[in-house]
Amino acid sequence: MTQPTLTFWGAAGTVTGSRFLVETDASRILVDAGLYQGPRELRQRNWEEFAVDPRTLDGVVLTHAHLDHCGYLPRLVRDGLDAPVLCTAETAELAAIVLRDSARLQEEDAAYATEAGFSKHDPALPLYDERDVERTLPLLRPVPLHDDVPLTEDSLVTLRSAGHILGATSVLVDAAGSRALFSGDLGRPGHPLVPRRENPPEADVVVVESTYGDRTHPAPPGGPADDVLADAIRRTVARGGSVLVPAFAIDRTELVLLRVGELMTSGAVPTVPVHLDSPMALRALDVYRRALAGVDPRLLPPGWDVETFGVPDLRIVRSADESVALNTPRQPCVIISASGMATGGRVVHHLAHQLGDARNCVVLTGYQAVGTRGRALLEGAREVKMHGRYVPVRAEVVNDPEFSVHADADEVLEWLSRCPSPPRAVYAVHGEPQAARALADRVTDELGWLAVVPRFGERVRLD
Repeated sequence: MTQPTLTFWGAAGTVTGSRFLVETDASRILVDAGLYQGPRELRQRNWEEFAVDPRTLDGVVLTHAHLDHCGYLPRLVRDGLDAPVLCTAETAELAAIVLRDSARLQEEDAAYATEAGFSKHDPALPLYDERDVERTLPLLRPVPLHDDVPLTEDSLVTLRSAGHILGATSVLVDAAGSRALFSGDLGRPGHPLVPRRENPPEADVVVVESTYGDRTHPAPPGGPADDVLADAIRRTVARGGSVLVPAFAIDRTELVLLRVGELMTSGAVPTVPVHLDSPMALRALDVYRRALAGVDPRLLPPGWDVETFGVPDLRIVRSADESVALNTPRQPCVIISASGMATGGRVVHHLAHQLGDARNCVVLTGYQAVGTRGRALLEGAREVKMHGRYVPVRAEVVNDPEFSVHADADEVLEWLSRCPSPPRAVYAVHGEPQAARALADRVTDELGWLAVVPRFGERVRLD
């Protein structure tokens, strides 16, 4: 009998494009089907023929609904995938939002490429379109946490809470008796809106994220006086500017709203209009509202409100005209808009109009991948390119790591240390090379376990 194997077809040497193939004599299972994001050479991988014929896959398992974990699914379906996609019910609901939005952007990009004449196809082709997404969604098969779900005759899949976003899980695959645990994106211990991550189960190998593998998050602020966001809002409003927060549409928007509401209701910052300008974030917000409606209020932050998340003057931006008006606000305000790395969406238009004004402030609230506008701003760029033009950066740019929902290096080590027994190997993935190497070294030095940073396309045995 051929021994079970694992091949790293994504998130190896980079943060995005999570795709891990588990194979036995009787099964082929793909854990995550993420899009590559960031530099062009990575994004080009989305267009290359996938190393495995999608028609031969027996199933896909999604850890969660972020684009770099689920965004490649419609392309697989376009190329022949017709197998169940296991995930939690919340992930299925959020993935529908993410994939429909992604298809729309793919089609818009193709239309722009055709109009501008820089595609080798005429008309330019999207990676996938809305029809592919609608063919994908019926394949999503929600399963409960902790159930051992048979996927093939020799494989079982079990999901456990990862505490990252609503519905996020770690995935245990029992492949012909060899157990591979995929951490997915691990959340931090204190996420106020989703179930906490669970301890890892017994596993032969662990594939663990290393997004923050070379750093630790700052200690939580002691109060509003030393709160990065509060200070930025106070400063900006005092000089007559507006605060622009690029935020991921799923989970990050909810956390930012929650924190802004706390600051304003406590009087720590002035109460100004808070504009939520992201159609995708609004749809995700509804999913969170439904999920949280039945939660015991005592388990939620004080003053939390299911409709406004505690924001005194929350204004929902629905039309394109309303969004355009926010490019040049008439009064100091807070604008929350996607995408979180400023790679697309309405926030790019706001940045194009507001970065040139020194009264304004941009608050970055999460990981900024290499090659994104967010990363350029984080690293002090004096100008950024948007819509074919360079825009000067005169606005203040602030990084607030409080909103990260990725475990840092210490938190990942603590999670790994709770394994019932040492795994035979730990593979550090989903991190830039330096971060993955740093985490692997700490696993070896502090836990005494074998830890490896796998190469793209590398195949290893699971037994």
